Amino acid sequence: MNQGTDERLLRERVHRMFDCWNRGDGHAYAAFYSEDCDYVAFDGRHLKGRSANAQLHQDLFDGFFLRGSRIEGDVESVRFVTPELAIVHASGGVKLRWQKKLAPGRRSRQTLVAVKQNGEWEFTAFHNTRIQPTRGLGLHRILLMLGRK
Repeated sequence: MNQGTDERLLRERVHRMFDCWNRGDGHAYAAFYSEDCDYVAFDGRHLKGRSANAQLHQDLFDGFFLRGSRIEGDVESVRFVTPELAIVHASGGVKLRWQKKLAPGRRSRQTLVAVKQNGEWEFTAFHNTRIQPTRGLGLHRILLMLGRK
């Protein structure tokens, strides 16, 4: 395959993964990841392996807070490190079932590492970070944060 085709496949893969989230299917969601994946959630929790990923997400989807939630987002970029290794950046957020629109404070940016094995792409690493722009960080406040006066 060529790079254009692989980029299209990776973008489609992310959207299919989002669809699994939107259906509340933790096992289908985790199936997009390698068996030995590393998954870092927005709260810093580090899951190791597809099984842990599937179990946590299914528990979340079955629980009160994320039941009926929907991911709204898109792929920002795909960069090929090699023909079999790509870095994918996406952004978006989780809209809770009682929300009419995505709350600005729930927006995140995701970094996914994709590997191509036996002609198929899968994600082997994922890191999710909340988008929290800094506001009003003057020099004085920065120095206080660094422990200097």
